[in-house]
Amino acid sequence: MVQDFAVMQLVLYYSGGISMRIHLIKPRGVRILLSLSLIVGLFAGVPQAEAGAVPVEAKDPVFKDIKGHWARQEIEAMVQQGILDGYPDGSFRPNEPVKVDQFIKMLIMSYSEQHPNLERSWKSSFLDSLTEENRTILKQDYRYFNFKPAMTGYWAKPYIDVASDLNFLNKGRYSDFQANMTRENVAEVLFYTLQETEYLEDEQFSRSVAQGYGDLTSASDREQKFIAESLIKGIMEGYPDGKFGVGRYVSRAESLVILNRLTDKTKRIPVLPRADMLQRLVPTNGGGQKIVAFPDKKMWDAYDTLKQAGQLRGTNYDLFDTTLRLFKDEKEKKAVQENTALGATSAKAATEEAAIWLDPAYNTYGITVRLREGTQARNKEPIQLFANQLFSYDAIAFNRWFDAICAEVEAGRPLASKQADLGDYTVNVLVDNPAKTVVFSIAIKKG
Repeated sequence: MVQDFAVMQLVLYYSGGISMRIHLIKPRGVRILLSLSLIVGLFAGVPQAEAGAVPVEAKDPVFKDIKGHWARQEIEAMVQQGILDGYPDGSFRPNEPVKVDQFIKMLIMSYSEQHPNLERSWKSSFLDSLTEENRTILKQDYRYFNFKPAMTGYWAKPYIDVASDLNFLNKGRYSDFQANMTRENVAEVLFYTLQETEYLEDEQFSRSVAQGYGDLTSASDREQKFIAESLIKGIMEGYPDGKFGVGRYVSRAESLVILNRLTDKTKRIPVLPRADMLQRLVPTNGGGQKIVAFPDKKMWDAYDTLKQAGQLRGTNYDLFDTTLRLFKDEKEKKAVQENTALGATSAKAATEEAAIWLDPAYNTYGITVRLREGTQARNKEPIQLFANQLFSYDAIAFNRWFDAICAEVEAGRPLASKQADLGDYTVNVLVDNPAKTVVFSIAIKKG
């Protein structure tokens, strides 16, 4: 009985990282102690999460070195969810740099949930956030993915492979997955993960916010894009000295807080728009909102006109980001929205019959029409409302030109693409004659 009790205590020491005093008297008990010590020794210096250990319930605090630590709550929450564990000596070492493989493993685990039998599966919210292509990858290529480290070969390979196939990272960019993660490394992974699971914020606005950090210029332009996205999403933040921390390593504790914010939007640091800087919230196709910075008051007002123009079509429209889509009817609207949600891009996919759009990053406006029967008649009012606001005194000339070009293309008389100056704008007309589609791209006239 004494021997059996001692063995149980040793297993708890290995699985939960809890130090227990063990008294073994009989020789057989000593042999058991030595055998289990050898097993524990195989994982010495390796976090148990990376070794595939199953966390168990422990007394407070879970780890001996997190009492009073600023990230204690996040650490204990992720332990409870089975996402990570500590070291065999009962420590978590929260201030040590996180390794690339550790971070990727925790990223993948964060999108899963643990069941009472300790098995795991993908969170339904995560699956819903993916494109149809990525859902197919998980369903076909990772049908038997068990969220456990490899028992032969490199332990982190399963996590790195699935993250790479989902386009969360380019594994070819890493020569050593056991290297420390820098702040830029983390921002890059966040950028590509957000691109696949949510949406990217307005880059112009993101970069304007990021410019406030004194050391941003020490990062490459590519890295600045990643950093700006992580900041504007409220997932990463700077330090009290006013710097982002370019080149600094991310600690194990910091990585947990970052991943917690990535997967739980309620934990993110809110960034609010400022109307005095021509920033506003716009709806996104996923049901959320993003902040867009407009280059001038003219485009700021044009966005309000988009909302008014859509209402002229009753319910046969939607407005996401800075694009107003106009549909023939509710049937077409439903088909287009379903295709958008699935990420469908084939030529046969349903498309809206007209769109009016703004591109704040390039200070450009546009109208796209697909000339089916009745397209011009159904969308005449919203298009003219937009043109009147944009061109003002030159609106009559634009509307006449617009109608003439559309009539020719709809009748099947081929037209070449062309360019013309109209008032303060240069209008480029791009014509796809076989598809009977015309794009009017409108930009401030240069010179």
